[in-house]
Amino acid sequence: MSDQITIYHNPRCGKSRDTLKLLEDRGIAPKVVEYLKEPPSAAELARILSLLGKRPADILRRKEAAESGIDPAKLDDAALIQAMVANPIVIERPIVVKGAKAALGRPPESVLAIL
Repeated sequence: MSDQITIYHNPRCGKSRDTLKLLEDRGIAPKVVEYLKEPPSAAELARILSLLGKRPADILRRKEAAESGIDPAKLDDAALIQAMVANPIVIERPIVVKGAKAALGRPPESVLAIL
């Protein structure tokens, strides 16, 4: 696996900006994926979830999901992943991936564990 570090980033999100700055302050120039403009595919999101050790509902932004008409209680994991890909605003951010590891940047310092 590559040691390339990728951040799934929303520049309007303070935690996402803080996590990106934390990486840059350590001399890391991550690949920045603005996931609202370039949503991950279902396969990519499933891979990220596997690396995180989480299920789709674990990284679902509840308020945005409700506003998007997504009810996780009525969807299995595969359907929820499809809904998240179709409505990327509901995906919690930021997510940092390095090789076979991933971390959710909430708080931003939590990504240090995978570096």
